[in-house]
Amino acid sequence: MAWTRSCCERSGETRLSCFQVYLYGGHVTSWKNDLGEELLFTSSKAIFKPPKAIRGGIPICFPQFGNHGNLEQHGFARNRFWSIDPDPPPFATATLDKAFADLILRPSEEDIKSWPHSYEFRLRITLGPGGDLMLTSRIRNTNADGKAFSFTFAYHTYFSVSDISEVRIEGLETLDYLDNLKDKERFTEQGDAITFESEVDKVYLSTPNKIAILDHEKKRTFVLRKDGLPDAVVWNPWDKKAKAIADLGMMTTSICCVWKLLLLRNLLL
Repeated sequence: MAWTRSCCERSGETRLSCFQVYLYGGHVTSWKNDLGEELLFTSSKAIFKPPKAIRGGIPICFPQFGNHGNLEQHGFARNRFWSIDPDPPPFATATLDKAFADLILRPSEEDIKSWPHSYEFRLRITLGPGGDLMLTSRIRNTNADGKAFSFTFAYHTYFSVSDISEVRIEGLETLDYLDNLKDKERFTEQGDAITFESEVDKVYLSTPNKIAILDHEKKRTFVLRKDGLPDAVVWNPWDKKAKAIADLGMMTTSICCVWKLLLLRNLLL
């Protein structure tokens, strides 16, 4: 069994925070603080039914991230209907002062035709008393013959920011990255922080367990903590590419995407 965990913290205390998750895709679409401020970006043009994935929020990429395999882009988990888990395993996050939702995904007959493996994917979404949002995934191999399988995975998070040009990301400086805008050529980050002046699509390798997104205009800091997810993508499509994404619109200045993922080292179960 494999497990991953991602925690997003927002600076400042909260008492009435909330989140919204859809069974379609096991997809968190909203995370609000006690002032009712939305912390995730979900497109006003998002489509909430098959075969499209919901644009924004936190899509789950499994069993494939991006086009790193033979399946559809980002795998099929984000395009399937999940179920409420009737018998979730014990989680360390199960305390009385936290709200949580437990979901489960198993493969359909159609899924097995394209990816011939049986599994159970359990997802717990937890909201702490301080407003911190945590996603914990547990993936178990249930192949009857015990045959192992490998996969890639990501939490594909869209954060809501005031203006992307006023945002900086700290924690990725001096790291190697693959630039998807330059045929995945490998570079080393030279700046003391990541800022945005044009389209960005980079995969940072062997990242630390803590990454910070600083929104200067809103005076807000997101702190991302993770376990079991060594890599991270930083992405913003900017104006030109956004025009080609029908369900995104032109609100690209309000998006900061930092995706926690397992990419270059396929996990074997």
